[in-house]
Amino acid sequence: MTLEPLARPARLRPGARVAVVAPSGPVPPERLERGLDLLRGWDLDPVVAPHVLDTHPELDHLAGTDENRARDLQEAWCDPSVDAVLCARGGYGAHRMVDLLDWRAMRAAGPKVFVGYSDITVLHEAFALRAGFSTLHGPMVATEVFLKDADTQQALWSTLFEPESVQTLGLDTAVALVPGTAPGVTYGGCATLLAADAGTPRARTSVQGGLLMLEDTGEEPYRLDGVLTRLLRVGALDGISGVVCGSWEGCGPYEGVRAVLADRLGGLGVPVVEELGFGHGPTALTVPLGVPAVLDAPADGGPCTLTSQVPALV
Repeated sequence: MTLEPLARPARLRPGARVAVVAPSGPVPPERLERGLDLLRGWDLDPVVAPHVLDTHPELDHLAGTDENRARDLQEAWCDPSVDAVLCARGGYGAHRMVDLLDWRAMRAAGPKVFVGYSDITVLHEAFALRAGFSTLHGPMVATEVFLKDADTQQALWSTLFEPESVQTLGLDTAVALVPGTAPGVTYGGCATLLAADAGTPRARTSVQGGLLMLEDTGEEPYRLDGVLTRLLRVGALDGISGVVCGSWEGCGPYEGVRAVLADRLGGLGVPVVEELGFGHGPTALTVPLGVPAVLDAPADGGPCTLTSQVPALV
């Protein structure tokens, strides 16, 4: 079955109420406060979920218990006064709490803006498969890239308030690893999280016509080889129309990463673009997931772009 576009949420307006949640790792309080100040400067009304600054009593890599992290997200989503749910940071933990959410209730609450990346890939996939909602692969409130990089901030602001202005994405670094042009519906995120999900009962069973967004951090080339090989072996890439690679921050010399990408993805027979500019790198563009788009990777070395055929938000 070919991937279909998902239900898009409404764009934000000045004064919109946005909830900040922590589905994964613990959140540094000082960075959170700086991020909230940025949101207030955009004329948004940020509210912090009750357990955002918690740390699990026994596992200090988690922002509170699984039950509390899930409760924060569900209550924020089902609160009719909340227009958007923004993640504070990634880390680890979304896999532990995703099945604790009442997806029937969240689906009934309708689509809302949801922003995050890295470990939040688990939730992007869940919103797509269990609720049918489009989400935003974008920077998180208490992360350094959001706090320090003006291009990252502008890309998110424009997507939230003026989505028509950012339908075409691509930094100057973007080049064709495998040239070509491909339409499809965007999905994906962090490679290791997609591989961890693959083969589980709630994972995708078809990606026909999908434009796969792919990035990661802190994984040596041989480990990326293993991650991509797992996705290939379980058939998780069968039928995709193209691959859009973002950053590979901390993954070793990029020549080694590029060699792995070319070896593992080059035989798929679809266009592949590298270094488009999303993920863990120094600039994190906001990429809509679940929308129809066209990947353009010219063979002549021209600019490589990903163009959404509709605005990310309605």
